[in-house]
Amino acid sequence: MRAALTWRDQAEHCIYDLAFKPDGTQLIIAAGNRLLVYDTSDGTLIQPLKGHKDTVYCVAYAKDGKRFASGSADKSVIIWTSKLEGILKYTHNDSIQCVSYNPLTHQLASCSSSDFGLWSPEQKSVSKHKASSKITCCSWTNDGQYLALGMFNGIVSIRNKNGEEKVKIERTGGVSSPIWSICWNPSSRWERFWSRADQQEESDNSHVEEIPELKSRPGNRHCSETQVEDQQEEVDFSLDERNDTLAVADWGQKLSFYQLSGKQIGKDRVLNFDPCCVSYFTKGEYILLGGSDKQVSLFTKDGVRLGTIGEQSSWVWTCKAKPDSNYVAVGCQDGTISFYQLIFSTVHGLYKDRYAYRDSMTDVIVQHLITEQKVRIKGRELVKKIAIYKNRLAIQMPEKILIYELYSDDSSDMYYRVKEKIVKKFECNLLVVCSDHIILCQEKRLQCLSFSGVKEREWLMESLIRYIKVIGGPPGREGLLVGLKNGQILKIFVDNVFAIVLLKQSTAVRCLDMSASRNKLAVVDENDTCLVYDIHTKELLFQEPNANSVAWNTQCEDMLCFSGGGYLNIKASNFPVHQQKLQGFVVGYNGSKIFCLHVFSMSAVEVPQSAPMYQYLERKMFKEAYQIACLGVTDADWKELAMEALEGLEFETAKKAFTRIRDLRYLELISSIEERKKHGENVNELFLADVYAYQGKFHEAAKLYKKSGHENLALDMYSDLRMFDYAKDFLRSGDPKDTKMLIKKQADWAKNINEPKAAVEMYLSAGEHMKAIEISGDHGWVDTLIEVARKLDKAEREPLLKCAFYFKKLDNPGYAAETYMKVGDLKALVHLYVETLRWEEAFALSEKHPEFKDDVYVPYAQWLAENDRFEEAQKAFHKAGRQSEAVRVLEQLTHNAVVESRFNDAAYYYWMLSMQCLDIAQENEQQKTEMLQKFHHFQHLAEVYHVYHYIQRYTEEPFSFHLPETLFNISRFLLHSLTKETPLGISKVNTLFALAKQSKALGAYKLARHAYDKLQGLQIPARFQKSIELGSLTIRSKPFHDSEELVPLCYRCSTNNPLLNNLGNVCINCRQPFVFSASSYEVLHLVEFYLEDGITDEEAVALIDLEAPRLNKRENKWQEMMSDNAQSLRLDDNADIIEDDPFTAKLSFEQGGSEFVPVVVNRAVLQSLSRRDVLIKRWPKPLRWQYYRSLLPDASITMCPSCFQMFHTEDYELLVLQHNCCPFCRRRIDESNQ
Repeated sequence: MRAALTWRDQAEHCIYDLAFKPDGTQLIIAAGNRLLVYDTSDGTLIQPLKGHKDTVYCVAYAKDGKRFASGSADKSVIIWTSKLEGILKYTHNDSIQCVSYNPLTHQLASCSSSDFGLWSPEQKSVSKHKASSKITCCSWTNDGQYLALGMFNGIVSIRNKNGEEKVKIERTGGVSSPIWSICWNPSSRWERFWSRADQQEESDNSHVEEIPELKSRPGNRHCSETQVEDQQEEVDFSLDERNDTLAVADWGQKLSFYQLSGKQIGKDRVLNFDPCCVSYFTKGEYILLGGSDKQVSLFTKDGVRLGTIGEQSSWVWTCKAKPDSNYVAVGCQDGTISFYQLIFSTVHGLYKDRYAYRDSMTDVIVQHLITEQKVRIKGRELVKKIAIYKNRLAIQMPEKILIYELYSDDSSDMYYRVKEKIVKKFECNLLVVCSDHIILCQEKRLQCLSFSGVKEREWLMESLIRYIKVIGGPPGREGLLVGLKNGQILKIFVDNVFAIVLLKQSTAVRCLDMSASRNKLAVVDENDTCLVYDIHTKELLFQEPNANSVAWNTQCEDMLCFSGGGYLNIKASNFPVHQQKLQGFVVGYNGSKIFCLHVFSMSAVEVPQSAPMYQYLERKMFKEAYQIACLGVTDADWKELAMEALEGLEFETAKKAFTRIRDLRYLELISSIEERKKHGENVNELFLADVYAYQGKFHEAAKLYKKSGHENLALDMYSDLRMFDYAKDFLRSGDPKDTKMLIKKQADWAKNINEPKAAVEMYLSAGEHMKAIEISGDHGWVDTLIEVARKLDKAEREPLLKCAFYFKKLDNPGYAAETYMKVGDLKALVHLYVETLRWEEAFALSEKHPEFKDDVYVPYAQWLAENDRFEEAQKAFHKAGRQSEAVRVLEQLTHNAVVESRFNDAAYYYWMLSMQCLDIAQENEQQKTEMLQKFHHFQHLAEVYHVYHYIQRYTEEPFSFHLPETLFNISRFLLHSLTKETPLGISKVNTLFALAKQSKALGAYKLARHAYDKLQGLQIPARFQKSIELGSLTIRSKPFHDSEELVPLCYRCSTNNPLLNNLGNVCINCRQPFVFSASSYEVLHLVEFYLEDGITDEEAVALIDLEAPRLNKRENKWQEMMSDNAQSLRLDDNADIIEDDPFTAKLSFEQGGSEFVPVVVNRAVLQSLSRRDVLIKRWPKPLRWQYYRSLLPDASITMCPSCFQMFHTEDYELLVLQHNCCPFCRRRIDESNQ
């Protein structure tokens, strides 16, 4: 670091303070009772400002650059604008000692001998606060929250924005050590936090490792101990760095640092002079300190002295750094104003891929240029020189030299420890370190010192030493390359007192380097010329202009690079130079990496070695070109090298190059050529022809094939490449077989390149019908297909069937049918009709050919089922003889209806299922028993779901369309039917709930209470909970009996049955099953009777139809009985009826015991029955017919002829009017007569 004086001026009075405008363009100086405004660029006095009547002691500029303030011995403060106009003035009771602007709020603090004031533009008055002692200096924190005041009595007082004291720092010197200057470090904690966050983010993105820090303490060999010792202080300091740091200089000749909390950071630094001013650089990295030693000293932010900036002839009262720059302004007792520029030189050292450089003046960072790792070695003193060699690092400080070594021999190890320490002050221009020595260079003298500091050897040169470099060698015997100003270049071994002169040139040496094999020497002289010599012959091999530094490639003997004029020049052997743009100095060249120093940063630049490689290729020097390529070239360059070597039949080099770019195709070619060579083939022309063919040079390849007598290979090549015209030219008048093969290949190619029309024509001309049909079909060319199909002979089944397939696919069933007819494939024709849903043609064909019946009717039935035409589907399944499929379809539909709560549909489907089962039982003897069981089961389910449909509607819908009596009967019927198991989807809760409500409504309170009790044991949906709980409570207020009107009567034994019957829907006395109306579910006045063995259904019907002589008498008697009350007549005239009516006799006397005894009638009884009193369920076989006798002939009953359900005639007629069909089996009323 050195300071260069930029300009200087002399004022008449002592300069007590100065301030820069924030943009750095102007400098305000307090001189006598005036302010002087200077232009910082050239030191021109812009304007003196008058306004104070006495000496101006202090001046401060606001951070926004809009105004500045000055304080004077005349007790006044004047506020000036940036246009240099005074706008406001206020006073204190004593002379003003210091002023300072808040960096954020622009509040002004002005301090006098007895108090301090705070003023801001929006305030009308100045708020003043008393001070315990004379205030000599003041400074705001970066965030503007706190103001530090330095007192004459040695106390630092930290106040908040309102002037209240928050922290008081009492220093040891007390009154004898007045605080003369204080300053907060401007590098705020937020700025530092954000910059660290940015660095962290940058680090994450680029994967650069964070710099570990090693702290060195002179005189300690054991680094690990050093770290433990200093660890506490390091940690504290890093924590304090996050807060504001206050620098305090007092006239006890000490410099100290404090945290905002008042805690001191580190120890006091002894200055040995009285400090008058302390100030930081803009970013807080350096401190300026001036005072009674008549000079300005530069310190690090930690208080380590770095050097002097301009010695003066009197005390320095003020010094400040220009914002965001390296310029410093100094004001002295004698009125001298000086403006210096600080120049920080680069202190660094390089050895191969390790680069060490100075950072923050006291630290050393070692950077590994390949891995990009960095390690920081922290120091407490100014670093003057750095040298690095292999595993050694030497750092020169003002009073000592530290020698470090790596922990291990690992090439990537970055951890250094102190090996030796030489405590001695050395003056030297250059410093070099070897394995066991350090070399100091001072002008003409070279000194070799051991690590203990003992001088072992000394060399005195004829001229000034301009360049020195360690070129390696055994430890303790390394060689040095030395260049002198007189042009001499010497080689010195550290263990030899005699220097060897390598050569002498006429111009001074600026830079030197020796090639890897030490046969050549490159020199850059003071005329910027790069000269290359042969060391053994001393001959100048070549020279190049515009060079400022030079480096040989450590991995390639014949390559060097030099930089200059903003360009990087690479030279291989004696070929012309290759140039590319590059700023800076070349300092190393390793493989494809060039190490370049630009300003302060060292970077490794990846340089492709393409240019020199091509230079070797031009001269067919393949092996040398390969060596260059290995240093680093692009994939394209590798490919070029591989191709050139291949064409030159240099297979070994080509193989290596193709392996590098992983080109398997060419590697296979080389491998096959090598195989052929092993087997004795050595026709180079044939090898080259293969190479040309691979490279795409087909005509050259064809010529070579022909030349070597392999025309067939040329033909194969052309046809593989679809170059048919070339192939035809090549063939000219050849074999017609070859020509046909060529046409076929050409057609294949036309197909592949998406020229299908041409391909079809070629295939047809070559007789490849199948391929022509496939292409036409894939492209939908129906016309072409028709043409081909009609031209083909019917014996050619395969192409014709392919045509038919495409006709079908392209929705042209007519042509497909025509083609199938031509071939005679009737089965395919049937399938075509089925697929295109042309059922009429399909049926016609199946009529002529019954063997296709299955192929037509099964898909037809499936199609009908898919279109919800189930009855037709069943008929179709029947026709196809697929009963089980009909059943399966219906079972699935039934299940879906139940799951979707469509119980009416479910009942209908179950009824249809039962009838299907009956049909199967009729046709299939083996399945008869099983199907009859299913029939009865499905009939039962059909009835149950039919009934539950009404319950579900009643519970789910807001309005009911049924009478309470009907719902009451339905609920009871359902509960009686569910004695064994509850089918899927049927809710007992809904049924009991409906029963409970209707029972209560109709006066069956006992039954209602029973229903509510049953509900308590079931899981009730939340929507019914309240209603059921209320119902079960209110029913208890009703009498515990049922209305007698509701009690069902058995028409066989005239017994009154309970409303809920454990036996189900049968009489508790005679066990006779009740017959219910399928609409109101009242018990119908019917009794089922059975025929005696031996009487057939036909005979029974014939006997019933006979008009017997006793019929009228019995009928009249029956009618007479019904004219009055039925109950009284039945009870009074029971005996007469038995005598008169043979059927009634069967009812009364053939009953007994607990088992059900059916009414069995003989021929005589049958003859006595009237046709209108008997209802017959005429079930298809194998079921028997069922016979019912109406006991109240006047009450008309209707039976559905399809499902045999019984209805009151009035109900049935109403339902038919509503639905136009039977409500149970949905038989349309117009299908057959009632």
